[in-house]
Order: sequence, then structure tokens, then C-alpha cells
Amino acid sequence: MKFKIHRDHFVNGLQQVLNVVGTRATMPILSNVLIQAEGDTLSLTTTNLDLGIRCRIKCEVEQPGGITLPVRRLATIVRALPDTGVELDASSGNQAKITCSSGGSEFRIMGIAQEEFPPLPSFADQHVFNLQQGDILSMLKSVSYAMSSDENRYILNGVYFVFGDEKLTLVATDGRRLALTGKELEVTAENAGNFILPAKTVTELERLLGQGEELKITFTDRQVAFEIRIAEDAADSSGLTESIYLVSKIVEGNYPNYRQVIPKETESRIKIERELMAECVQRAALVTSDKNNSVKLKLGNNLLEISGSSPEVGESRERMAIAYEGKEVQVAFNPHFLMDPLKALNADEIYFEFKDELSPGVFKTLDDFLCVIMPLRLS
Repeated sequence: MKFKIHRDHFVNGLQQVLNVVGTRATMPILSNVLIQAEGDTLSLTTTNLDLGIRCRIKCEVEQPGGITLPVRRLATIVRALPDTGVELDASSGNQAKITCSSGGSEFRIMGIAQEEFPPLPSFADQHVFNLQQGDILSMLKSVSYAMSSDENRYILNGVYFVFGDEKLTLVATDGRRLALTGKELEVTAENAGNFILPAKTVTELERLLGQGEELKITFTDRQVAFEIRIAEDAADSSGLTESIYLVSKIVEGNYPNYRQVIPKETESRIKIERELMAECVQRAALVTSDKNNSVKLKLGNNLLEISGSSPEVGESRERMAIAYEGKEVQVAFNPHFLMDPLKALNADEIYFEFKDELSPGVFKTLDDFLCVIMPLRLS
């Protein structure tokens, strides 16, 4: 195998596949990237057996072939090369020679034969959906902060995708808050289904989306694949071409009945400026501590008062004008649970629904989004 490639394109391609590789791989081959050159493209593949990724970059192939090389070491070397023209020659054994166009730098890296690299799983298309990357990215961002990080509750360590009832619904919860968003979608009875996407895959998907318009999702009862199309204008600058292929195991098990958590009725509803409330909560939380990690929301006559306090720091108070003429209500929340949805959404105005100090608060938008937040005990 022998090819020439633009250094920045090579670095960008390696960057796409780098995160999948763990720092402590169980087998040496899992620390490597599979490099395959054919036609006028270079294919880069990494896997940790739970999650795999493949991308393609434009290059000049002089001799087709393949090899696997340590991906982190390779990325560091290529990034440090002084020229933009890079040549990689792996035509003799499992060793790759890397040189730059000026001839001033030369590296030789030991690799492993491509035959030892575990192939990415392929599966029959049981459920297939074509969507827009921008839609899925904004939906993921509006719920992913609510995923649980508690390994004992592994079933909540991800985002729940539900294709059914003529829509796609995304749900995430950690038991103390729940975020849900939906989008109308044509779903046939045969194509309906659901899966729990692991948190690691959610993070990777959020990072990769937005490089083009089209996204194809294919899943079975054990695996899911995302084919992220690369836009032509993006390909010119990044070197990426065709699509990025991300395939993942899904979290096995049944997701809890999230609809039980959503309050059936709330007594009051106020409209708030999202950015203003986020700023007020953030400032009010500056005086909270690990022991007193709560802010109080006090709703009165056309006024929302947000306050924080802790014995070791002091007190804070923020006031916002709102349209509200109901009874006075005071309720406490974890400030981060308030800020996360406020920062993740794009809407200028959102709605906050509440009942009393013991009932959950609910953020809603005019489209299909809600976030349920459990209250804290008022001190």
C-alpha cells in the first residue's frame, strides 16, 4: 500500500475515528486504526467491539492495500509533520514509512496485518429511517444532558429512541429529571421499533452530526448503525468524502415507562425568556455549595424571584418580571437541572409549569419538548 495525502485531511480523518479507541484496549489490535487505500479514497476504521466507526478521505493511491497502525501515535506524528504533503508507504511487511513532501521528516511505525482487525458488524436492514442530521442533532442536545451516569442503573445510561405513532421520540432520564422531545415522522407498523443508544455513542453522534444534511438510521434488536452523509462543500475543506459510518451495540433491556413521570396536571403556567432565566439561575447559584446545592423559585404577583444561599458563602437574589397572577408558590430545584435544558434549547421563549413545592416543575416549548424536574425539599 502506498498513497499521498494532504496532512490536514489525514489529521481530520484520524480525528473522526480516534475517540472510539479506549486508552486501555483489551487487545493490541483495538488500539489500531485500519487503513485501506483503494481508488482515490482512504478508509479509516476503529472499533472497541461495542462501538465502531469508519470514514473516508480523498487521497492519491499509488498502490492499493491495507495495514493497521497505532491510531494515537499516528495522529500525533501526522499532526507534527512540517509540510502539508504526506506520503505513507506500507508495501513491505507490517511496517509503514511516513515522509513529508520536503523529505525532511521520515518515520517508520510498526503495525499489525489488516487481516487481524475485527470487521465492523453488518446486518440486514430490519428498521430503516432517513432523516435530517440537523433535526437529530438538536433533538439529541435537548435531551442528552438528562442521561444517567450511574452504572448501577445501566438501562438509563443512554437515550431512548422510539419510532412509532407517526413520530420519533427521544427520551433521557436519570431518575431525578426527564427530558423528552419528538418529531413527526412517517412510521409504518412493520418499521416501528425502539432502542436505547448508549451514552458513549450519543456523545460520538453529537460530535459527528452536522457535516451534511442526510442521515440514515438502521437498527435491529441488538445493534444500530448511523450513516452520516458528508456534504460536498464540507468535503472540499475537510477531505472527508461519501459518509461516516457509526455502528453501535444497543443497551439491552426494557426502558422504564417514562410517561408515568410526566405530571398529568399542573396548576400554573408562565412564559419566560429562556436566556434571561438561564442567566438569573446561573448567578443565583454562585453562592450555593455542595451541601446547599439548590435555588428557590418564588412566584408572586407578576414576579419570579430566584434565590440561592449557603451558610459558608452567603445569599443571592435575582428578579424577573413575568405575567403571573396566581397564588404565591415557592419551590426549590438543583440549579444545574434548571440550567441544562435552558442552555440546550434554541427557543427564545419557553413555558414553565408548576403546582406546589412538592410537585415537579416542567419546562415546555410550543413544539414537542418537555423536561420534568423533581423538586428539592425547601430548607
